[in-house]
Amino acid sequence: MQIGVLSDVHSNRVAFETVLDDMPEVDALVCAGDVVGYNPWPAECAEIVRERDISIIMGNHDRAVASDTAFPFNGMAQAGVEHARERLTDEQTEWLGDLPNERRLFDGRVKVVHGHPDDPDRYTMPSDFAADLLGDEDALIMGHTHVQHHQKYGEGVVMNPGSVGQPRDGDPRAAYAVLDLDDLSVTEHRVEYDVAAVQAAVEDAGLPSRIGERLEHGK
Repeated sequence: MQIGVLSDVHSNRVAFETVLDDMPEVDALVCAGDVVGYNPWPAECAEIVRERDISIIMGNHDRAVASDTAFPFNGMAQAGVEHARERLTDEQTEWLGDLPNERRLFDGRVKVVHGHPDDPDRYTMPSDFAADLLGDEDALIMGHTHVQHHQKYGEGVVMNPGSVGQPRDGDPRAAYAVLDLDDLSVTEHRVEYDVAAVQAAVEDAGLPSRIGERLEHGK
């Protein structure tokens, strides 16, 4: 069974659509949270998730948009949260707020969290990957760091597909991965998208210019 794995779309419709067009044929799609935040298209990205029936969990930006839960956001992130609150419909905001913090999928073989199995807001960098992150699942999927990485431990795999909409690992290309549940192999993918179009939309939306500028450098 082939699973397309995404995370941290962050309202970047251009990158999201490019990733979905680039992805090989898969049996299901999974997202490790943060469909909204930062970029100009929160409503459009939320609708893509819903229309494509992507199994998604709640990220910290999703939670901040849908509720008054505090999080130590910087100015760019806070601007993205406020923009999303203005653009989402009430129904979309309610859907966002109903997302779970974690999911177990495919008969419990796959666990999806945003930051860490014990704390959805904790950054789990590649250097923090370890076998003891795994419970009884075969694959643990995390997001939040925007850094693409995977590691196999015996009969299990820990993975982060990287960020679709705002990579932070020095590679500006949109990131995603494909998990093969038959042999627990992971194929990491990167795809170029029209960064300039996103930068222009950031300016048109009145969002901080730095949101668009950083996309050029994957930071």
